[in-house]
Amino acid sequence: MPRPDRTPAGADRAAKVASIQKANTSKERRRGVLIWGAAALVVALVVGAVAWAIVADRLPVQAYEYKAADHTSSPVEYEETPPVGGPHHPAWWNCGVYDEPVPSEHVVHSLEHGAVWLSYRPDLPADQVSVLTELGAQDYMVVSPNPDQESAVVATAWGNQMTLETAERDKLTRFVQQFKQGPQTPEPGAACTGGTTEDLVEGA
Repeated sequence: MPRPDRTPAGADRAAKVASIQKANTSKERRRGVLIWGAAALVVALVVGAVAWAIVADRLPVQAYEYKAADHTSSPVEYEETPPVGGPHHPAWWNCGVYDEPVPSEHVVHSLEHGAVWLSYRPDLPADQVSVLTELGAQDYMVVSPNPDQESAVVATAWGNQMTLETAERDKLTRFVQQFKQGPQTPEPGAACTGGTTEDLVEGA
């Protein structure tokens, strides 16, 4: 086994080697800190981006609680305009696009079956009405003017409603996708045709 070089020259070489090793260790430590710091930053950015997307993607929907299967042939004074649930006529309103106001008592029954009602003020510009009628070409959709509502456009499903000042296609499309025959539907799969297009409400 070779003996350690204890000469001044040997001690100098040993000191240089130790200095180099120390510098390398310090460099590796800094590199590790930088790598882990960068990884943590990336994770934070991804989490932040996802959280922002979720918030930005949230629809301005107001939720309500209403009892289903409560039928009446008399006019109903609803708390919301248009209504989002509550007592309704035994005959549901046939889904489709209408250019005249439709009776709320019948449409609420359609909502109970999973329909989405897109209503608008009569002074809504024609190009925006076209957005609603295009969406209304789907099944389980009712589209109609409503002179009594305050907002320009209202999307309504049973127990859920979104008000808009313009016919924003993206938001309306997502509302329809989320709530048409959605989990809030009291009677999913029940018909939206074969009902009525005549006002059968007594006294209306």
